[in-house]
Amino acid sequence: MNTSNTLDSRLFTPVLIAGSIILLLGFSIRASFGLFQIPIANDFNWLRADFSLAIAIQNLAWGFGQPLFSALAEKFGDRRAIVLGAICYAAGLAISSFAITPGQHQLLEIIVGFGIAGTGFGVILAIVGRATAEKHRSMALGIATAAGSAGQVVGPPLTQALLNHFPWQDVFMILAAIILFSIAFLPFIKADKPAPVTNKSESLGSVVKSAIKDKNFIFIFIGFFSCGYQLAFITAHFPAFITEVCSTITPGSFVESLGISSTPALGAAAIAFVGFANIGGTILAGWLGARHSRKYLLATIYALRTVVAAAFIMSPITPESVLIFSVLMGGLWLATVPLTSGLIAQIYGLRYMGTLYGIVFFSHQLGGFVGVWLGGEMYDLYGSYDLVWWVGVGVGALSAIIHLPVDERPVQQRVQAVPCA
Repeated sequence: MNTSNTLDSRLFTPVLIAGSIILLLGFSIRASFGLFQIPIANDFNWLRADFSLAIAIQNLAWGFGQPLFSALAEKFGDRRAIVLGAICYAAGLAISSFAITPGQHQLLEIIVGFGIAGTGFGVILAIVGRATAEKHRSMALGIATAAGSAGQVVGPPLTQALLNHFPWQDVFMILAAIILFSIAFLPFIKADKPAPVTNKSESLGSVVKSAIKDKNFIFIFIGFFSCGYQLAFITAHFPAFITEVCSTITPGSFVESLGISSTPALGAAAIAFVGFANIGGTILAGWLGARHSRKYLLATIYALRTVVAAAFIMSPITPESVLIFSVLMGGLWLATVPLTSGLIAQIYGLRYMGTLYGIVFFSHQLGGFVGVWLGGEMYDLYGSYDLVWWVGVGVGALSAIIHLPVDERPVQQRVQAVPCA
């Protein structure tokens, strides 16, 4: 953690570059789990809900783990938290390659979820935010988030290529080695020593207690639920949804000219298109966040997501519509992350930004758990994902509305503005 009063005045610092690479590697794997759903279910003759529940538990464990790893980073050092996260991530993947029952996969995904938390947004964005000058902070958070999106571009096609040549068990082992490689970039994370607490009112416990009593924090917490619901549902179920619902690839069509010749390949490409579009979307969100109200930007993003998802599910599902949806949703995909993390830093300060963002992120992952689990359950009951899509539309609209009353002023200004009795 950066304790220096002098921050690097550059935008592209070693901390930002190293943090971005760690996020890219971690999210390239995280974005690929939906590709394992059909191979594993077919291998063991499982119901769709069995592996869906494993991914849902992973999301929930990620949510529980995020504030814990953020607090570890703020108390014991950023590097130690990242190393522990990478070890959990790799161990969960490696041991999962030997799992043969749904219960084993579901239990091991808890370890994977904690690993994602230790190498994910809560820890890395806090490091980047503290190490970046105010004038570049929003943009730096957008770039780091975009690096996670770049993982979606690289990860699913690479994983699908591996699955075409190796059993899924071997692919898990390869992915475990990849995440361990992220530790090589830790020497560039210079902001490692936690700053001492000089005022009792600034202690972690007091700041967290004050935040959770603040209605603005509650609004942000509730609003992040739909983001997790939509992202996790699409990441986990979209490849399978496309394989079963989408029409075949027409020879000579635009989609076929992109090298996509089958619906499984279209599913992997769709996730990659989401990630590719999101690179621009998150950077743009970071740029806009430094110039405009973050709460209104968040409300706009959630409203646009609602419209895009509703239009997609009401239209005929074709290879072309899948790619159009992927690009549009991708532009809005993680654009909420630099704005939400930046809003927390703006209101509550940088000292415990990681932990406070981690608590809010739990809502995101609770939504992710519901989205993935409900997707599997509804598919097994009705043979369709339609109801799950419409729930996502509804919660997206709620998030757009609930951000509007958020007071963006720093808490110190609000306290000073209260007149004395």
